[in-house]
Amino acid sequence: MLNFVVKRLILAALVTSAVLLISFSLLYLAGDPAASIAGESASAADIQKIRELYGFDRPMLVQFFDWLWHALQGDFGQSYFFKMPVADLIADRMTVTLTLGVSGMLFALVTAVPLGVIAALRPNSMIDRFALFLSVMGQALPSFWFGLMMVVLFAVRLNWLPASGSETWMHFVMPTIVLGYYAMPAIMRLTRAGMLEVLGADYIRTARAKGAGPARVVVKHALRNAVVPVVSLAAVQMGFMLGGSIVVETVFALHGAGFLAWESISRNDLPTVQALILIFSCFYIAFTFLSDLLNAWIDPRIRIG
Repeated sequence: MLNFVVKRLILAALVTSAVLLISFSLLYLAGDPAASIAGESASAADIQKIRELYGFDRPMLVQFFDWLWHALQGDFGQSYFFKMPVADLIADRMTVTLTLGVSGMLFALVTAVPLGVIAALRPNSMIDRFALFLSVMGQALPSFWFGLMMVVLFAVRLNWLPASGSETWMHFVMPTIVLGYYAMPAIMRLTRAGMLEVLGADYIRTARAKGAGPARVVVKHALRNAVVPVVSLAAVQMGFMLGGSIVVETVFALHGAGFLAWESISRNDLPTVQALILIFSCFYIAFTFLSDLLNAWIDPRIRIG
């Protein structure tokens, strides 16, 4: 197990290094950062002053290691638009995004896994067709349209839930459903396919022949092996949900890190965009690493590979 953990840590470190380099390069891929800060009406002299003020006139390698040193200490520089430290700005917004991402993933798992298991136990039944219908609808519905329809129905017409804001838990109900529904189809289909494959295995027939009850066969023997790819998929989806929450946060006016990313991109606030890309990427790497460890604990054969 220790060798497996070390290998995964080395891989995570290599991916993180690549993300750091890409995040830094974003400044220059977007054009001259000094010109972006100065604005369209700035003169060449003004642009040069800003270039010297922010250190853009130094060699790129020197700038990269300087940015890396400060980023590792949690210092991502000053926001061009909000005129405050980027780290403080993101810290204020990240709580909303993390709350939304975790609740959305829990909703997806609690809904999709049981549906996938039941659909596998009763193939071609009404519940199986219902699960397939939900899967197709989840892939077909755009998140922004689904969110707007929920606002119209539950906030405007029925007045059950607030349409926007993040003050209470009720403000997160509709955003959680919209974001979680995005991850449901893939998790449900993978759970169903894994259960169908496992239920036909020899060791399942052996467990039944030994007198194991239906619940024990499904939960301990079948689901434990079928859930391995689901864990990996959930980790990937969690990373996508955190980074892709911008649409949901915009629809429901949740001022989280996703909405901050949209604001920063539209206003050329490059230090904030840099930091958000790095942070969301690190979340993605961390979730993937933890899913590898969890899968290795569930199925010891993975450690050998």
